[in-house]
Amino acid sequence: MDIPAQLVKKLRDLTGAGMMECKAALQEAKGDVEEATTILRKRGLAQAAKKVGRSTSEGLIGSYIHAGGKIGVLVELNCESDFVARTEDFQNLLKEIALQVAAASPTYVKREDVPAAVLDREKDIYRAQMADSGKPAQVIEKIIEGKLGSFYEQTVLVDQASIRDPKTSVNQLIQAAIAKLGENIGVARFVRFKVGDTN
Repeated sequence: MDIPAQLVKKLRDLTGAGMMECKAALQEAKGDVEEATTILRKRGLAQAAKKVGRSTSEGLIGSYIHAGGKIGVLVELNCESDFVARTEDFQNLLKEIALQVAAASPTYVKREDVPAAVLDREKDIYRAQMADSGKPAQVIEKIIEGKLGSFYEQTVLVDQASIRDPKTSVNQLIQAAIAKLGENIGVARFVRFKVGDTN
């Protein structure tokens, strides 16, 4: 199927993918832009998954001070090259993450950062809540796993729903940036200051 150049350009503008990738996706989707966008997103996420293990020793530290100066955030966002760190897309992602930390107040960057003692305490609380429920032990364990999922969504930055789009997690924002920029990207650390908060 012959794909018109303006259709390729339209898909490129929508997705940021290369011209040849856009043309191939449109051919596969028989000219359907929406279907081609889905194809490109799937490929991009597959490519992003391959990049996750790569070293990230470059990046930037970004800051956000909330109106009135009562909340301040510093975030270190890493990537593989200084070139990518200077791109507008990378810097916008850094701003989004700093804003996320200010608004949603996560405690940890990723699940692995949650200390075992904290997880054990949460599980003990959930078990105590269901002690008199009469449910079988395996059912209680399933419920505890579900409650832990909610705990992660509240306290772990990458598991949180984006403050701009609740259907998208912070991790999905990062994965989309990895797919677009072609490098592994990760949040190294963050700190959130609130006037009067001594934690």
